[in-house]
Amino acid sequence: MSTADRRPLVLRDLAWLRRLAAHLAQRGVSPNLISVWGVLCALAAGGAWALTSGGVIDRALWLVGAVLVAMRICANTLDGLVAVEHGKASPEGLLYNEAPDRISDSLLLIGAGYAHGSVPELGYLAACIALFVAYVRILGRVAGAASDYSGPMDKGGRMITLIAAALYLAFAPLSWQPAWG
Repeated sequence: MSTADRRPLVLRDLAWLRRLAAHLAQRGVSPNLISVWGVLCALAAGGAWALTSGGVIDRALWLVGAVLVAMRICANTLDGLVAVEHGKASPEGLLYNEAPDRISDSLLLIGAGYAHGSVPELGYLAACIALFVAYVRILGRVAGAASDYSGPMDKGGRMITLIAAALYLAFAPLSWQPAWG
């Protein structure tokens, strides 16, 4: 992947993340492994949210999920930094750059759909829409167009919204939270 095809990310310019990428590259950590780590973070976050039941542990599950989404975003940035800027790209790297993102989005959105008081069908619908948008972007690239990463609820917007909602549910008084059912 050329640097021109990369999504513009503010995270990519953070000094601590760049140092971590250099450290991982020096240790021989594969960007593909970092991508898989991001999927595992998404699986754990979506699982934490799906385990909410209206009980006392819910606040911890929402908080853990928010932290794991942040870790997923960092992994998503680190894989690109290690691959492109540290010369660790592999022939299957483009697959590992795209597929884990789609899987992670689905795990998070479906997990949020199964959260206490939520509607699973909306989680599935959100996952399908996220997959479709990514598919159309990739079709555009195949047809020769430049990648367009903008638009409402792009990946960054989705992740920030999920983190914000999870933090709200973790810390807001119960009287400020929606009453479901």
